[in-house]
Amino acid sequence: MTRLGPTDRAALLVWAASRAGLAWLLVVVAWSTGLALGAPAVGPGQLLQWDAVHYLAVARDGYDQPPDGSRLDAFFPGLPLLLRGLHAVGVPWVWTGPVVSLVAGAVAVTALARLAEADGPPGAGPRAVLLLVLAPSAVFLAAGYTEALFLALALPAWLAARRGAWAAAGLLTAGACSVRVTGLFLLAALAVRYLQQRRGGAGAGPPGRWSWAWLLLGLLPVLGFGAQRWASTGDALAWLHAQQHGWGRTPTWPWDAWARTWHAAFHEPAQPAYALLGFRLELVALVVGVALTGWLVRNRRWPEAVFVGLQVAVLATSSYYLSVPRATLLWWPLWAALAAWTLRSRAGPGGEARLAWLLAAMVPLSVALTVGFATSRWAG
Repeated sequence: MTRLGPTDRAALLVWAASRAGLAWLLVVVAWSTGLALGAPAVGPGQLLQWDAVHYLAVARDGYDQPPDGSRLDAFFPGLPLLLRGLHAVGVPWVWTGPVVSLVAGAVAVTALARLAEADGPPGAGPRAVLLLVLAPSAVFLAAGYTEALFLALALPAWLAARRGAWAAAGLLTAGACSVRVTGLFLLAALAVRYLQQRRGGAGAGPPGRWSWAWLLLGLLPVLGFGAQRWASTGDALAWLHAQQHGWGRTPTWPWDAWARTWHAAFHEPAQPAYALLGFRLELVALVVGVALTGWLVRNRRWPEAVFVGLQVAVLATSSYYLSVPRATLLWWPLWAALAAWTLRSRAGPGGEARLAWLLAAMVPLSVALTVGFATSRWAG
């Protein structure tokens, strides 16, 4: 990341305003549930829900802890190590996750703004950031989850690759791979980007003959995590098997996964209302992912198509759809494309109308999922 320019400052202003708005929303949630201002539930503890609890447990006590140790293997060590490091310098445990997401999110939105602005039109950078922070699952950019941290590593890696700085891209990709398995999809996409540059068709000049070797650094965290779990449990793929045993996520045919999720969304009267909403959003998000992949392929944006398409393929062939809306936060081509769409118009106020309709669709869902998450309801 280089010196901040006007686009960077605009992106950071949007980020700061969104954090202030989220903090105010959490206070309102506490008030509306009958809690007095200043009660223990008002604060970072509202964001310590679901997987954030698991990441914090790994940070405090490691992976091998009863009674739920095998489930913890599903969580890559990058974020827990960072949480542990923050606590070692005096940050209270409950604050470590939100602090990581706050700082990492600032880096991520700056990089997103640069990517979107480079693709145009003018103003697309801050607009992409605005859409990201108002996305339905945007609460996960504030909680102790991996989305903000992953973006803070993946987006600068993408920027580095675009300018031909493959050593930086490889190091950042290694960081992303330590945070979540999605880093492997980033690695594959950057490999495609490298091949494009070798053939002279991707902006920067041809990379050095051995520049691709930097990308191999991305494999080291995954292999190292596997080796550590093998030494401890005898299972080098413990992270994968934890997903299968802990959450029932096994490979299946895409039509079976769709049918199972559809049934849960529309034909399970015993489901609580928030679960019904969640499963319906899973279906919508999967459709968005398929459409985005198709759009990227149509426009011959092969690296981005690989990154998004591999994620969609994995999510669409799981036993049922889980955390697909949350995965959309990582699909930066989506936010950049939507930003450009709201800024390009043949004549008249078309762009403003598109933005208004997008916000009208997203903001109520974003508020609903934030309230649900802060009150211990599953929000994806």
